[in-house]
Amino acid sequence: MNRTMLISTLLATLSLVACDRPTVVTVPATPVAVPVAVPGPAGPQGATGSTGATGKSGDGTTVIVVPAASAPAY
Repeated sequence: MNRTMLISTLLATLSLVACDRPTVVTVPATPVAVPVAVPGPAGPQGATGSTGATGKSGDGTTVIVVPAASAPAY
């Protein structure tokens, strides 16, 4: 019984090894030239923008937000 299993296993292995897959070679497609935008020379500088309004000054207090304590890991 053991020899029969061994012989059938070897025969199956050899029969699978004997199957040769042909190598498939794919030929790459010819590259197509894609136009690329090339930046030209810089143009004239535009007008300077107006200054924004001054913000409100703080009242001198600092607020510190402390996150809640997390539960201990067990």
